Amino acid sequence: MFSDTSAAALAAGIKRWIECESPSNDIATLNTMAAMMASDAKAAGLQASSHHIGNETGPMLHISNRADGDTREGVLILAHHDTVHPVGTLLKNPARIEDDRLYGPGSYDMKGGIYLAMAAMAALAKPGSTPLPIDLVIVPDEETGSHASREHIESYARRAVYTLVCEPARANTGACVLARKGTGMLRLAVKGRPSHAGVQHDKGRSAIREMAHQILALEAMTDYERGVTVSVGTIKGGTVTNTVPEHCSIVVDFRVPTPELGDEIVSRMRALKPVGPDVELIIDAELNRPPMVASDASKALLARAQNVAQAAGFKLEAAPMTGGGSDANFTAALGIPTLDGLGPDGDGAHTLKEFIQISTLPKRLAFWTQLLRELN
Repeated sequence: MFSDTSAAALAAGIKRWIECESPSNDIATLNTMAAMMASDAKAAGLQASSHHIGNETGPMLHISNRADGDTREGVLILAHHDTVHPVGTLLKNPARIEDDRLYGPGSYDMKGGIYLAMAAMAALAKPGSTPLPIDLVIVPDEETGSHASREHIESYARRAVYTLVCEPARANTGACVLARKGTGMLRLAVKGRPSHAGVQHDKGRSAIREMAHQILALEAMTDYERGVTVSVGTIKGGTVTNTVPEHCSIVVDFRVPTPELGDEIVSRMRALKPVGPDVELIIDAELNRPPMVASDASKALLARAQNVAQAAGFKLEAAPMTGGGSDANFTAALGIPTLDGLGPDGDGAHTLKEFIQISTLPKRLAFWTQLLRELN
């Protein structure tokens, strides 16, 4: 499976994985994808085990080159096998090669990255072939917040010297990621008082009217100078047009660059008060992923990775802080030196134009293999 490291062979292997659709909300396809990856890992001489982490999601995989009984701290590689694309997306965006591009749902984010990491581990499958043991952890729910997998990710991270993350390289630059904003969510519901919209309009207390005030207050928390964004993403309310609405609810996304700003925004959201009389606010706000801050230890790890990348034939730079979150947020927050965005070059994540640049795959694989050989 991983013995041929030519660009064509690597593309063929990734294409096979792309053709196994695995959206976050489809447990059956996540099981199939996990079984395929575990089988490929075992065929390459690696240890592979599947773990049930909840009834709402698929299995988590642990793949390793550890010898039996080896409990040393090691290198943690993080990945996710769920995608944002529903089953049937292959009909709109089939797995195919056009010129130097491999297209397909989940190609760039992030089956290509998992494949490169596993191919590198396959070359280092014999226990003792790396200074530190390697643990590849592949979770099934990253795209929906890693709610079931977070505790497992953090458990592995506490036993790691370094963390490398298979998220794709930044589009157009090939840069990796040292810093990500923290991501949070607010679920806000308003309970008003229903009444007949024509006969007793004055008796009603409109939940939608109240929510309009709250939405304006929430959106006003956006502060571009401080790097804070607050976005009301969905809204639902009312029953029929001739009734003053009793209920309205929204889901809000917010992003913050530092833990302190995360605490501030959560506190402001939890302190929201009704504007109108006789209405109730039900508030559930949390910072789901803590900010990934570029630590000195992560910068030192980047410097080592840059030397390896140069030897592999490409330049590796760090991208500016990105607003998107990943499981790297969890490991960095624990103080583990973390490098993210080490997957393949390409573009179009979460779209029907998603692709990997095929010609860059051998260099990226050489980088992964040598970096795992050197980390100690």
